[in-house]
Amino acid sequence: MSQVLRLHQFPLSPFSRKVRIVLGEKRQQCEEIIERFWNPSADFLMLNPAGKVPVLKVEQAVLAESTAICEYLDEEYPEPPLLPDSPLARAEVRRLVGWFDDKFYHDVTNNLLWERLMKKVTGGGAPESRKVMVGLRKFRFHIDYMTKLLDRRRWLAGDSMTLADVSAAAQLSCLDYLSDVDWDRSESLRIWYATIKSRPSFRSILSDHLPGFPPPPHYADLDF
Repeated sequence: MSQVLRLHQFPLSPFSRKVRIVLGEKRQQCEEIIERFWNPSADFLMLNPAGKVPVLKVEQAVLAESTAICEYLDEEYPEPPLLPDSPLARAEVRRLVGWFDDKFYHDVTNNLLWERLMKKVTGGGAPESRKVMVGLRKFRFHIDYMTKLLDRRRWLAGDSMTLADVSAAAQLSCLDYLSDVDWDRSESLRIWYATIKSRPSFRSILSDHLPGFPPPPHYADLDF
């Protein structure tokens, strides 16, 4: 008998998207509840006092933090595996997950997504142009780094798709919603993203439409 899964999330949170993609890869049905995390309800704070999304309810258990949730899902639903068997290979996947969740997010996503869109959504005022410029400049470095990895490997961490690819794609998909990804800078990156974008697990991501902030025409186009 399958477990009842409820995901408290926000559509343009890269960390929520990370968990949604993993759920899709594991072919697990999940009720999705949108949370205004910048103004959390008392009920949501009871689930996660940190006030952060995503939060996954598994029957009576409550899981928080995207990587902890994703690793739980990978163990509970082992097919297809998103963490390799080798300890060294797992360490590389976890290194890259940390890279995208921490360094990439703070260098790029927070400077672009938050400033250009989420401030409007949350009523946080006008974007700071300095932060946007920093985000765009640092984005070029990250694209070049990902290209270097993909020129040596089939996927970011090795020969098969892993949680590292999911973490990276979750961040990039939010930025692509803003049309901020320079796909002309790297053919390797464009091909990699097109491959992930075409997977069934990505369908719910590509159907996201934030009211008042439509995505660009190419966002859901598999042949972009």
